[in-house]
Amino acid sequence: MKAKNTHKNPGKVKSPTLEDVARQAGLSPMTVSRTLNNPHLVRALTLEKVKEAIVSTGYIPNLLAGGLASRRSKLIAVVVPQINNNMFVDTVQALSDQLAERGYHMLLCVSGYSPEREAEIVSAILSRRPDGVVLTGIQHSPDMKRIILSSELPVVEIWDLTPTPLDMLVGFSHEKVGNKIAHYMHGKGYKKIGLIWAEDNRAAVRKKGVLDTLDEHKLKTVASISVPLPATLSKGRSGLSQLLDAGHEFDAVICSSDTLAQGAIIEAAHRGLRVPQDLAVMGFGDLDFSQHTVPSISTVQIDRWRVGIDAANMLSDKIEGKKLNDTVRDIGFELIEREST
Repeated sequence: MKAKNTHKNPGKVKSPTLEDVARQAGLSPMTVSRTLNNPHLVRALTLEKVKEAIVSTGYIPNLLAGGLASRRSKLIAVVVPQINNNMFVDTVQALSDQLAERGYHMLLCVSGYSPEREAEIVSAILSRRPDGVVLTGIQHSPDMKRIILSSELPVVEIWDLTPTPLDMLVGFSHEKVGNKIAHYMHGKGYKKIGLIWAEDNRAAVRKKGVLDTLDEHKLKTVASISVPLPATLSKGRSGLSQLLDAGHEFDAVICSSDTLAQGAIIEAAHRGLRVPQDLAVMGFGDLDFSQHTVPSISTVQIDRWRVGIDAANMLSDKIEGKKLNDTVRDIGFELIEREST
């Protein structure tokens, strides 16, 4: 009779274990485990030893297994409408960096600007058992709200402001941004104002702030051009082109983003219009190029890095059972006057 082979995978190399990492690092398995699960609680030297041992042994931490014991996955789901929108890039990077500092990993999801798509994504995300969720904005579908509230997970909404968030919030008032821009343009003496505006909810709130304040000053917008998302330089050019080709006369144009404002400035130059002498241009966001454009763009500055850092810390603190002094953080904004106005 042929002998039975008791080795299912002869010659198979045994995967390195946590104990192997501990021996390589000269630490106890408990210390290595604590370092992997809560790196911010251990000394920098210990963390470095464990990292070097992991590289040396080829160990792959089983974060899911550790999560099952502690009911933590170490995953934070972050939902943004776009990743090619410069307004969100710094915030996403800050979130990723700060979450890593706190021992968590970011799962980035792109929802577009559809509440229904956001609900689908969040529902799928929850099956991965994240420890927390970051959502962009405060306008969600009823299904999404029901899903996220039923999960009882910590949630931070960003880039907006309300006294009644789903859980926690880091943002600013878009309506007040619109108010501030309109007050500023009135104070500069501009009388006939055109708008080039992208079609998203937060921009719509800023637009309402602009229109309400212009009305207070007895000023009316000459015309408004709505452009589809995503906002691009070319759409800023075409937006101003449409306003001018329609025969509207105006001395200033307010744009819902710096990208649209840059496009408007290029189109103005193409048509021989001087900015700001013939036409003032106002943007929003203070993107990196705004101060280097010729002329430089007047805009509204948002601390995009702080949004990400505060959101990451609030989530981490709540997950770890720490007391939060506040659940709604208004980071404010600053109007930056430059050459374009």
